[in-house]
This record gives sequence, C-alpha cells and structure tokens, in this order.
Amino acid sequence: MLTTRTEPVGAEAPARAYDAIIVGAGFAGLYQLHALRDRLGLSVRVLEAGSGIGGTWYWNRYPGARCDSESYSYSYSFSRELEQEWSWTERYPEPAEIRRYLEHVAARFDLARDIQLETRVTRADFDEEANAWTVTTEAGERFVAPFLITAVGCLSSANIPKIPGLETFAGEWYHTGRWPHAGVDFAGKRVGLIGTGSTGIQAAPVLAAEAAHLTVFQRTANYSIPARNGPITPQEQSRIKANYAEIRALTRTSTNGHPFLISERSAHDATPEERRALYESAWEAGGLRFRAVFRDLLVDKAANDTAAGFIRDKIRQIVRDPATAAALTPTDHPFATKRPPIDTDYFETFNRDNVRLVDLKASPIEAVTPRGVRTGDAEYDLDVIVFATGFDAMTGPLLAMDIRGSGGRGLKEAWAAGPRTYLGLQTAGFPNLFTITGPGSPSVLCNMPVAIEQHVDWITACIGHVRGHGLVRVEATAEASDRWVDHVNEAANATLLPMANSSWYLGANVPGKPRVFMPYAGGMAAYAQICARVARNGYEGFALR
Repeated sequence: MLTTRTEPVGAEAPARAYDAIIVGAGFAGLYQLHALRDRLGLSVRVLEAGSGIGGTWYWNRYPGARCDSESYSYSYSFSRELEQEWSWTERYPEPAEIRRYLEHVAARFDLARDIQLETRVTRADFDEEANAWTVTTEAGERFVAPFLITAVGCLSSANIPKIPGLETFAGEWYHTGRWPHAGVDFAGKRVGLIGTGSTGIQAAPVLAAEAAHLTVFQRTANYSIPARNGPITPQEQSRIKANYAEIRALTRTSTNGHPFLISERSAHDATPEERRALYESAWEAGGLRFRAVFRDLLVDKAANDTAAGFIRDKIRQIVRDPATAAALTPTDHPFATKRPPIDTDYFETFNRDNVRLVDLKASPIEAVTPRGVRTGDAEYDLDVIVFATGFDAMTGPLLAMDIRGSGGRGLKEAWAAGPRTYLGLQTAGFPNLFTITGPGSPSVLCNMPVAIEQHVDWITACIGHVRGHGLVRVEATAEASDRWVDHVNEAANATLLPMANSSWYLGANVPGKPRVFMPYAGGMAAYAQICARVARNGYEGFALR
C-alpha cells in the first residue's frame, strides 16, 4: 500500500536514513526507484507531493488533456514483459489511461512500499562533512541520504499570471495544471479561456461543447496539426507488440525520441506541387510526424516558410470568418519553434456560434473584475475563468524547493542568470544531486519516457560506479558546466528555435525569468552518445572523491 503522511512530524524528530532520496513519483521517479532499488540493491525513498502517483498526469486532468506522443512509444522500454502485457486503447491517451498504466507498473514491480505520498519537499541541504543530503518536508519530516535525485518533471510548476483584480472575481477560476479531480461542470456557463498554447488548444473544443459560451483570450496565435486520434485496433496492437524491439531502437536513434525518423530530403529539393502533396499527406495522417516531412524545417527559414504557409492556408480554409481566421494565423514565429501542438477540431471550434476569439495583442487584458475580464476595449462577462497559461517550465519545479549545496549556496542563486548544468544532470556546487531531464538536456524537445530512461540508466550507472569504487562524492565541475552551457547555446542557435521570442523554452511566459534557451537542441540520439562517452572516459567533467 502506498504510504501517506498521516500527521505532522516535529522538526526535532530524527532524520530517516536511506541510500538515496527521489523527489517525484511520475515516469521518472518510478523508474529511478526501480533502477536503484532492484538493480543496485539500495535503500530508497520516493517523496511525492500528490495523493497519488503519475507526476504530470496526476495534476493535469483538464478537459481535452491528452499526451501528444503516440501511446505505444510513450511508455517504458526496460521490461519486455511489461510491453507485452499492457495494451493501449488510443493513439493519444488521456491522463486517466496513463495513470492506470503507471499504477500497473507500480504494482507489477512492487514500487508502492517505497513511495510516500502527500509529502512536499520544501528544503534540501548538503552536508559537506557527511557527504549527504538532508531533505525536509512541509510537515517537518527529515530524510538523509548520500544521493538526492529530483524527478519533479519539466512541466509541473503552474504559472498563474498576476492579473490585477483576480481576487475580486465573483465566479470560479482554475488552472489547467491544478485541475479539480472531481471535474468542473460548465453547463450553462460563460467560460473564459486564457491561453492558446498546447493546453488551451486541447481544452477549447471540449469547453465549447460543454459551456453556454466560450471566450478564448489569445496572446499569440499558434500553429497546430490535427491529431487524428482514434482507437488502436487489435490488429494494430498485435503489430506493435510484435515489433517493439525495432520500435524502441528507432526511438533511441531518432532526433526527438519518437518512433519515426526525420526525412533526409530538403524542402528545397521538392517542387511546390510535391511539397504540397507531402504536407497534405502528413496533415491527413496527423500528429507530430508533420514536422518530419523535410530535414531542414527547423534549420532553414525558407524551408520552414513552406510548412508555415501550408498551415496558414489550412487555417484560412477551416475558419469561416476572415477576421477570426486572420487573428488565429501565426505570423510572428516559424513553425515548430514553439512547442508544436496537435489538436482535435481546434480551428473548427471557432466556427461555432457560442465561441468568440479575443486578440490580446490588439487589446491586452487590463484586469479581472468581479464580472469577468476587462481588456483595453471591452469587458467580458464570465462565470468561470480557465487559465491555460502553462508552467514555470524546467527550472520552476526545482527552484520551488530550497536546494542548498556546498557552503549553503542556494540553487536559486546559482541559477540567477539562468540554469547552468553539465549535461542537464548536475550543477556545479551541488554534489551528489542529480536532475532527471534537467535544463540543458533534450527533455521537453523529446518524447519524455525516452529521455527519462536514458537519464535514469546513466544516473544509476554513475551511482553504481561511485559506490563500487569506494567514493563518496560526484560533482560536475564549473569548467565542464561552462563548456556545456556554451554547447547548449550553440546547438540552439544552429536552429530556428530561438526565433520564437514568446516561447516557454526561453522562459518567456514567466515575467522576470531569465531569457535562456533551456533544453538541448542537438537531438536525443546525439545527446545520449555524448553522455555515454563521458561515462566511458571515467566521468570526465565530474569531480569524483
């Protein structure tokens, strides 16, 4: 049975000692527990803030929520038996199905006995003499371990914009990343949706179908590709299970960890008619494969313009009102330089009589009033406000914990000008602290389970190496971190990705956050090779004591 905290523990209570502490019980935390406990034989404790496992999928239950990686690839590959016994029902699963999968994994590998729920970590301090971390929770519990691994996810710290007057709103408001588990009844209500990133694009069609009226407040128009979601047939299920070895090999050799490769053909090598036919075929197939039609869509602006132009034409064809279509048409960033959403009838939603689009670039939000939302030129009466404003991505979940390394220096101070890591795995000055899919790794540019498994396997091998050689400390050097940060910037600047100035990849959605391109854009396969070489060379770039 999963352990939950039942009563506060005083600050004077003795710390409970383990070989490793893991923070977070999503995909990353569960696999890291399995790897350290069942492969290395370590004593491990997982601390999870939620009342259930699932990580991102425990918190994100908003209407229309779905994974944007194909289900059979959005899963663990470490167990062939697990692959064969689990059957996904849809191409893109809903949160409930993903949670069922993770609960099945926890039960199958007996993980629950080492997971403590309803336990929010508020502080972690490194003891240089003891070479150990002391982790303190909101309830005052303390845990001590030589190794601390954060598995808090990249998109788990909700970004609620500080709009004047929100506290005066007479209706209800919700953030998609903290959705009530019992759901929300929108029948007969006037709903305002703020945000049109991946989440808003998923939520809008469902909200429009349930509510009396939906007002969508858009800051930045976005490209989106149809998901073409549907059930997985028994025949397709059999084919997937029979070919899992090849599928997994493909995900590990691809740029983004998906079960398909980016074409080797340039957009410039095709005639306009050929390009349109290829884009049309990819549009009908749906999903993220659209961006794999040509190899140069993310490195050549002229090539990207051909894809962007195709999608703009589609928006104008789908949305009947020309003014609304124009407002929904992205013009300020290249295609796929922000997280590329996939949708089910998003643009079609704006043909409904009960849906209105408000262009915030033309008239920004000034305040929330007791009645609703006031922009520069109108006030919109609402019963419910839904914030689809994303997350303080990548760094937010880590900085929310007061992590203090050597000399008591806080991670917030070390990252004051933006995150500085080595391989996204460690930060100089924070020994024995590992960050799964941290900033500086492929993380959000990748199919997450692929990135997670690579990180967990590397961390597990590193900890095994340290313990096997009688060492007590592993720490990224400042010099290696500086070189890696330079390389991360070079990799980003070799693409069009930094051209999306409002992207959360840059932290642009959080006021005051340093503008730094955070994920590694050099590709998952290339990154894994770099990490493997570092380990082969005696963990070069890390100081081992």
